[in-house]
Amino acid sequence: QVQLVESGGGLVQAGGSLRLSCAASGRTFSNYAMGWFRQAPGKEREFVAAIRGRGFSTYYADFVKGRFTVSRDNAGNMVYLQMNSLKPEDTAVYYCAASQNGYSGAAVGYDYWGQGTQVTVSS
Repeated sequence: QVQLVESGGGLVQAGGSLRLSCAASGRTFSNYAMGWFRQAPGKEREFVAAIRGRGFSTYYADFVKGRFTVSRDNAGNMVYLQMNSLKPEDTAVYYCAASQNGYSGAAVGYDYWGQGTQVTVSS
């Protein structure tokens, strides 16, 4: 069982930056691939970024490449999403998720989810 708690969301102007954090419980954090997803009102949840258990491989949705960076600290059971050059269309609830079965770009591939943190980007 893994419990995930996101933090770091908020209101930012277009062009600004935010750093989301996700704290994970459990003693085998490095066994899980971690993903970030987002869901805007009226839209489906979509993949944003992911990182494999040891942090050697990362994956990004095309719409965030070059702007967002995912990282993890296995000693501290943390995963981060650094978001730069934010745009109004990045406004959404952002979720972190853990996968026991390695990297996946689909929400169904993740076993545990946090409660989400709101990111609002004003124009």
